[in-house]
Amino acid sequence: MTTEARATVEIRTEKRLSVTDITADIQQVIPDSYTGTATIFVEHTTAGVTINEGEPRLLSDIETMLSGLIDDEGWQHDQLDGNADSHLRAFLLGPSETVPVTDGTLALGRWQSILFVECDGPRSRTVTVYW
Repeated sequence: MTTEARATVEIRTEKRLSVTDITADIQQVIPDSYTGTATIFVEHTTAGVTINEGEPRLLSDIETMLSGLIDDEGWQHDQLDGNADSHLRAFLLGPSETVPVTDGTLALGRWQSILFVECDGPRSRTVTVYW
C-alpha cells in the first residue's frame, strides 16, 4: 500500500488571461528523496495547466492564441456569470499534468516548463501537487 502525499502552491494572477511558469514553485514542494511521478492539478474550472517552453515571448503568444481561438463574448453561459470564454479556454488546456520525478527532481526536458494558465483573472489560485 502506498501513501499519497500532496502540497499546495498559491498563485496570484494579475490579468484576465495570463500564462505563468510555475516550474520552480512545483519543484520546491517535491521531497528530495522522492522518485515516481508528480501530478499537478488545478482546482478551478477557469484555469489550466500545460507543459511547454517558458520563454516570455512564447507565453505571450499562448495568451494571444487563446484569445484568438475563443471569442470573449456571445456564449450562452455568459447569461449566468459572463465568463464562458474562461471556461472554454480552460477546457482546451485541461486541469492536470503528470511529470516523472527522479531523486526529488522534476524530469522535464531541456526546454519544458510547467505553465499555469489563468483564464478568468486576476485571482488567487491554488494548484495541488500529488506524489
